[in-house]
Amino acid sequence: MSLFIKQDENRSKLQQEIAAELQEKLRKKAAAADQPDGVEDSQYIKGTKTTSSLAWVWALIALFAFGAVIFLIIRSL
Repeated sequence: MSLFIKQDENRSKLQQEIAAELQEKLRKKAAAADQPDGVEDSQYIKGTKTTSSLAWVWALIALFAFGAVIFLIIRSL
């Protein structure tokens, strides 16, 4: 702690002003980081629907379709 205070005493006025500006920028940046993804409001979500409980069925259909395409490619060789 004493080294930090001693460093403060040797700073010029310009160095102190620059250090104060940088600290203020860091405080503002930290305050902005509290918001998720930089979003200030959630209006972009308005009107959207959540995933239904049958989403696994679509995933299963896609998996079978992908498997069928691979099977047909291998079969044609």
